[in-house]
Amino acid sequence: MLNSIKQNLIRRFIVLLHRMVEVLKVSKIGIDKAAMKGAQIIRKGGLVAFPTETVYGLGANALDEDSVTKIFDVKGRPPDNPLIVHVSSTEQLDLLWQEVPEVAYKLIETFWPGPLTIVLPKTEIVPYRVTGGLDTIAVRMPKNTIALRLIEYSEVPIAAPSANKSGRPSPTKAEDVVKDLGDSIDLVIDGGPTEVGVESTVLDLTKDPPTILRPGGLSLEEIKKVVPNVTLHPAVLNKFLGRPESPGMRYRHYAPEIPLILVSEKYLVEVINDVLKKYEKVGLITLSTPKYLPDVSNLVIRSFRNDIKAMARNLFSTLREFEEIGLDAIIAVAPPKEGIGLAIYNRLKKAATDIKE
Repeated sequence: MLNSIKQNLIRRFIVLLHRMVEVLKVSKIGIDKAAMKGAQIIRKGGLVAFPTETVYGLGANALDEDSVTKIFDVKGRPPDNPLIVHVSSTEQLDLLWQEVPEVAYKLIETFWPGPLTIVLPKTEIVPYRVTGGLDTIAVRMPKNTIALRLIEYSEVPIAAPSANKSGRPSPTKAEDVVKDLGDSIDLVIDGGPTEVGVESTVLDLTKDPPTILRPGGLSLEEIKKVVPNVTLHPAVLNKFLGRPESPGMRYRHYAPEIPLILVSEKYLVEVINDVLKKYEKVGLITLSTPKYLPDVSNLVIRSFRNDIKAMARNLFSTLREFEEIGLDAIIAVAPPKEGIGLAIYNRLKKAATDIKE
């Protein structure tokens, strides 16, 4: 327990050191003023953290290789891990994509703006730094007015992965960005908590059949209404060792600094008993509270009362909260692998240090 307290104090001290970055609260100055200031920084080659409907993104001019390189440097991101590029209008797609099939337009008409990222062949103007060396580029239009105005005023597409240190839980509040990145970026636009809470779904249209590389805020079931033959990449549910074609495929992601054990409800009581033998204070994340839990005082429970959207919205913030209150480990009960539950399961599996299903 003493080690946990020390770690918590160290984290809080680091946060204090990292409070020099300017934070603009949209609630105080309005969307346009915040977006215009952010756009000035983007055009000058700087980095701006901003909210989308999914998580906070760390934005740079997608057509400027030097600016994009700063994203990788600040995040500590592996160079072969592609970025997602955000647009505010379909007119910007001509800068980014070539060989656009009819199904792409159907998906755009149905789901944009929204948490769907589409992968297609890139144009020559897009730096390979953005795509991790691939000849394809991932693009989406966020469903967030702040993000759309920022892109519009910047007058360029914006490359933006999640605004956190690589591998950490994604930020769903401006405070998360400040804690992770501090004064290593130029501006944080604070638009309050994000709505969806997990990243966008990434759909590769260069594959036959079209393939979901990463599940996210738009479900497989919804996509099937437009693309009936869509399939899941094996990396969604299993370990991936090849070259990443999308963020969140190969590397450990979304992970807290303390151990995270992913477990099916079948083994929950057994795992709780085992984990409490090793650690003094443990957190439990579950969609609904199981009936047969050990009666122990050192188990902190976060149950979402069968509200799967609330679980998605609060997943990353709960992981961060459990770190900050000094817990020693986290147990997460696997949610159903349907709807947005598939995205939650994918994130937990990528973050887990141990799995028992």
